[in-house]
Amino acid sequence: MTETPAAPVEYRQTRFTLPPGGTHIFIVRHGESKPLRADEPQPLVDGHGDPPLDPRGHEQAKLVAARLAKQPLAAIYVTSLQRTVQTAAPLAAATGLTPVVERDMREIYLGEWEGGVYRIRREENHPEWQRVLAERTWDVIPGAEQEVDLAKRIVGAINGIANRHPDQRVVIFTHGGVIGMTAAIASGGRMHQLSESDNGSLSHLVVSDGHWLLRRFNDTSHLAPDLDLDLDQGELT
Repeated sequence: MTETPAAPVEYRQTRFTLPPGGTHIFIVRHGESKPLRADEPQPLVDGHGDPPLDPRGHEQAKLVAARLAKQPLAAIYVTSLQRTVQTAAPLAAATGLTPVVERDMREIYLGEWEGGVYRIRREENHPEWQRVLAERTWDVIPGAEQEVDLAKRIVGAINGIANRHPDQRVVIFTHGGVIGMTAAIASGGRMHQLSESDNGSLSHLVVSDGHWLLRRFNDTSHLAPDLDLDLDQGELT
């Protein structure tokens, strides 16, 4: 009797699976905030500029909610600044989850550039703004929070959230500078190489036993799918 040859052993590619006790953390940048006007100073909260969302930001918040509402979420976190609270509102309504304030995920404090001064300095291409670009650090802004201190509070906040939610999925609504630093810590890069996340964008961090793995950065597929290219100008063919 002829024996049937054994099937060859195959080693297939596999999809990522969450390590036991790990946490999926979806990180959303708040929607676009209200434009700064010279005759309407930004409100401040603990010295931080605290503008509300622009109507466009509210639309981005709805799109974020539509993207995440079907996820089995255990918690929603926001910061002490209203633009994150407002961005989280549609998802909170869809899921029935009450957002929890995690103050240490608030935006980097920009010292003398708070209250909208940052936007003015950038728009004017002010010499101090040129120095920020040249040195690739916020540390040169008078009175600004040092980036090493920002990193410490972010690490504490994210590890704390992960410890509270083993084997679960959570969402943090936060800010561009915080997302840039988070991505830099997870990837070994520099904050200013990863600071250009879009309003309403989604990043994705997996935390397991204190180890961080960046799974997504600046995912905007739920927003206008332009890939930062101008389709009207024929950049995609």
